[in-house]
Amino acid sequence: MTAVSAEAAPGQTRAQSAAPPRSDGAAPLAPRARLLPALAAVYRAQLSRARVARIPLLFVATFQSVGIMILMRGVVDGGDEARAVVAGSSVLVVAFVALNLLAQYFGQLRASGGLDHYATLPVPPAAVVLGAAGAYASFTVPGTAVTAVVGSVLFQLPMGHLWVLAAVIPLAGAALAGLGAALGLLAPRQELATLCGQLGMSAALLLGVLPAAHMPAPIAYARDLLPSTYGVEALARSFDARPDWLMVAADLGVCAGVGVVSLAIATWAYRRAAVR
Repeated sequence: MTAVSAEAAPGQTRAQSAAPPRSDGAAPLAPRARLLPALAAVYRAQLSRARVARIPLLFVATFQSVGIMILMRGVVDGGDEARAVVAGSSVLVVAFVALNLLAQYFGQLRASGGLDHYATLPVPPAAVVLGAAGAYASFTVPGTAVTAVVGSVLFQLPMGHLWVLAAVIPLAGAALAGLGAALGLLAPRQELATLCGQLGMSAALLLGVLPAAHMPAPIAYARDLLPSTYGVEALARSFDARPDWLMVAADLGVCAGVGVVSLAIATWAYRRAAVR
């Protein structure tokens, strides 16, 4: 057996010469993708994949929220109750897509073995969760905006501060999408993931749309535990002639904090489900 020279061969770098050869003859694996490029790639793929399938469901979510406001118009005339109804119906579109549909998607992905496909890709788990959550939350933008405008016209509310939706949609969407992804990944069966998503959306409907002043005390306490409630409160405050921007920022801060925690839990749940 001939000795291997310590010097690099002509045209070969010292790093290449120092790397040990693979004993099985296979090529070395590609380096793991960085978070931001991988996140952008997953986001684009999910957005393209879900564009055709989710648009009809988004129409249903918007139609549902507008229908709720029309029904409540016969009970609520104006004031704080009208603000709560319009804000709650608008955020309900976010809950329908980001919480309900995302829980169903990850539940189906886990049951069908689709997580194995993502596990073979050199992308961080956080990129998969954040990319899918961001794509689903993006579908809520037109429906939420349409619902808010229609509700403002229906209840004669000022629309000068509807730009707050630019903060409410991504922050409430992040909190609800993280919760939906975690429910879908932690549910032991696909049917339970669907059930959890439906229950979560129902909670957003009952606790977000109905005025808080009409709720019993125990239910009002449960309302404070729902992350979408703070997005509803932030949007409802923006309908005031002189909004309390400090309280709006505080509500949005709670949404952001819950979003970080829920997405972190969803990432951990993805790792846990992918290794099984």
